[in-house]
Amino acid sequence: MAAVEISTDVNRLDVDFIHASLTATYWARGRSRATVERTIEHSLCFGAYAGGRQVGFARVVSDHAVFAYLMDVFVDPEYRRQGIGKALMTAILAHPELQGLKLFLLRTRDAGALYARFGFEEVQPDSITFMARRGTTTT
Repeated sequence: MAAVEISTDVNRLDVDFIHASLTATYWARGRSRATVERTIEHSLCFGAYAGGRQVGFARVVSDHAVFAYLMDVFVDPEYRRQGIGKALMTAILAHPELQGLKLFLLRTRDAGALYARFGFEEVQPDSITFMARRGTTTT
């Protein structure tokens, strides 16, 4: 594993790196820098750092009591397969403000094996129906 430091200090976040990395993903393509800045402002953010530079990111939206949603998790391609994703997940799940939650959700197309190692499971149909409202805007 690469020597990595995980921090929640928003002042350390490299917003240029985060924006460029996110807009290269399938889930955040086209996201504006202003939107990225707003998501950072309203989330509990985790930066991964190696050799003094940011190499990964994740953010959690939560009420810090019952519910959390993990999103925008990525590691710079140059630093993948070095344990940084696992270090991010370990730090997120150990964070004091995210303990005792009833529900911790995430969505993934290609990293299910990583999240399964940390106890995440596919949501199976039961008496609860997940619903979504997408692409809403106000006029």
